[in-house]
Amino acid sequence: MNKIIKGAVFDMDGLMIDTEKLYLRYWKQAAADFGYTMEDKHVFAIRSLARKFSIPMLKGFFGEDFPTEEVRARRTELINAHIAEHGIVVKKGLFELLEYLKQHNIRIAVATATPQNRTMMYLDKINVLDYIDSVVCGDMVTTGKPDPEIYLTAAKALDLPPDECAAFEDSPNGIKAAYSAGCHAIMIPDMTPPENELLPMLSGVYESLDEAVNFFEGRL
Repeated sequence: MNKIIKGAVFDMDGLMIDTEKLYLRYWKQAAADFGYTMEDKHVFAIRSLARKFSIPMLKGFFGEDFPTEEVRARRTELINAHIAEHGIVVKKGLFELLEYLKQHNIRIAVATATPQNRTMMYLDKINVLDYIDSVVCGDMVTTGKPDPEIYLTAAKALDLPPDECAAFEDSPNGIKAAYSAGCHAIMIPDMTPPENELLPMLSGVYESLDEAVNFFEGRL
């Protein structure tokens, strides 16, 4: 018998909004502005990774003198300028899935590594705040992804045990966090397909968010 699902927790970047490609582009540009050559593999390695983990990883890639905070600030500046000019692209099927969940009285949270001020700005811009019951951001927890704390916090905010929550992610670090918390980890791949090590952790893989409605069949 399938476990009854009463909550859904969403990552944001690359899952709800099409911003991971901006992180890829502007991490590399920001690093180049400081004289470093950052490659796709370096950006992929730190997707959704908490700062306490990403900083030593970046220094491992580029040396102890790599100016992580300055490069990060430049990356944010570049992304903000891009969004101010072009807006935010919503990922396929987001509103279809949110409507489905609300119609079935599923409580909804967002669990993102992005800081609170930028998260709320993004969610407001794409007009989804009315669907969401709780938001947990990277600067609201002690240890971010891949640690499970952010998903445990989100489930608690929904007043649900983690095993009654579906967790939607696009990145390996996010899947590890959701699975470790005890949620049903569902991957909607964005820039990379699921790696072999992730497969045992996954309760489902779908090409787009609207297809993930299928996960809830027999679980509501």
